[in-house]
Amino acid sequence: MLIMAGTSLRENIDIGALSPEQQEKLQQFKIQTRIANEKYLRAHPEVEVLLSHFLRDVFLKRPADIREFAAEHFTDPDFPQKIQSELQHEGK
Repeated sequence: MLIMAGTSLRENIDIGALSPEQQEKLQQFKIQTRIANEKYLRAHPEVEVLLSHFLRDVFLKRPADIREFAAEHFTDPDFPQKIQSELQHEGK
């Protein structure tokens, strides 16, 4: 084994580095994932309403415990009707 400045050559190799082929596959995976996500969001406009409704309430109420606030927000028994109402309002 070749020794360079007190370390072996094996220690200088970046095991986590991707080969050019792996980098290309990763890039294609990222692109395909982004396309799939965009298609999903376009097919489900309620996701945008859910998120905007939640974020609006967060910014207006500025809860101290965001986790508790989120749990209460999304488990509110009236939540589905609120979202449906907003979806219908946006459709007009």
